[in-house]
Amino acid sequence: MEALSIIKDEKLAENAERLGQLFRAEMQKLVEEFDYVKLVRGKGLLNAVIIEPRKAADGSPKTAWELCLLLRDNGLLAKPTHGDIIRFAPPLVITEEQLMECCRIIGLSVRQFA
Repeated sequence: MEALSIIKDEKLAENAERLGQLFRAEMQKLVEEFDYVKLVRGKGLLNAVIIEPRKAADGSPKTAWELCLLLRDNGLLAKPTHGDIIRFAPPLVITEEQLMECCRIIGLSVRQFA
C-alpha cells in the first residue's frame, strides 16, 4: 500500500508518460537519420527500438546485441530481444536530465554502430 501511495503522491505515472513521450520523440530523430533504425514504440517509460540487422565490413553480423554492447561500453544498459529489438525500461524515478543523458548515449552508440 505504501508503494502505491508513493506512486500516487509523487505522480510517478504522470512523469513516466511525459518522459516516455520525450524519449520516443528523441528516438524518432534517430529513425529519421539512420535507415537501420526502423521504429520506436512504447508506452510510458517502457519502450523499444527496432534495429535492422546488418553486416559489418568484415561480414560479421551487426544486430541489436552488438548495439547493446556499444550502449554498455558508453554507460547505458539495455536488453536486446529477438535479434532486432532493444528494450529500454528506466526506473519511474528517472529525471528529465537523466533521460536526456540516456538519449545522448543512445545517439552516440547508434552513430558508432553505423
